[in-house]
Amino acid sequence: MKTCIKPGVLTLLTLFITAVLITSPALASDDKFTAIKAAGVLKVAVPQDFPPFGSVGSDMKPAGYDIDTARLIAEKLGVDIKLVPVTSTNRIPYLTTGKVDIIISSLGKNPDRAKVIDFSDAYAPFFNGVFGLKSLDVSGPEDLAGKVIAVTRGSIEDLELTKVAPASLEIKRFEDNASTIAAYKMGQVDLTATGNVVAASLNEKNPAKMLVTKFVMKNSPCYVGIGKEQPSLMAAVNGIIAAAKTDGSLNVISEKWLHNELPTDL
Repeated sequence: MKTCIKPGVLTLLTLFITAVLITSPALASDDKFTAIKAAGVLKVAVPQDFPPFGSVGSDMKPAGYDIDTARLIAEKLGVDIKLVPVTSTNRIPYLTTGKVDIIISSLGKNPDRAKVIDFSDAYAPFFNGVFGLKSLDVSGPEDLAGKVIAVTRGSIEDLELTKVAPASLEIKRFEDNASTIAAYKMGQVDLTATGNVVAASLNEKNPAKMLVTKFVMKNSPCYVGIGKEQPSLMAAVNGIIAAAKTDGSLNVISEKWLHNELPTDL
């Protein structure tokens, strides 16, 4: 039996199907970059309580590594910026629901996150390593022989250090980060094994004993979070990051907030 559809009904049906195709996330076109340029504003999810990547400054305005990076990207895109403070738990939902265009919030990459969002090239170092004075000649695990180092007991740094420590390295283990850092500040040890964020915090408060990175033990850099299937926006962001690494712009941000040069292998 042949079914006939009246012309008016067919038109309505066509419009409905078209609307579904346009609004369906799974079928959405690569239009985020165009939308940002048209709006003239880049909405960026940034941290609000994780210095030095992002916190509220004395002027009550957002400040930090991620905030400066967000402003750099918006400037290179030729648009204004809207900073949207987020937490570690809501930053990805803010992106997937369209509340922000991108995430710049000390975001690490893992398989679960990669199922729902895409990641740019790395823009910031986040790692566990060995730190000490610039004058100390240490560039790898073998140079730790005969040295004394402080580390927090049971931490990731403790586990990684134990894997590579030469037999003659004296490891002084402390129960918390504050005690570990205090041992370094008081001159009880030559070096400390910690995270680069902890080292940056110490350098901010104690520039006379500036910690520099001697070598990295475990690396987990930060990436810009971008919605799925947005190649135009991804290409633009990656291009800006690459140029900023080449011209030194990211290195300026790293030295400002982390008090260390940007790693060459980032």
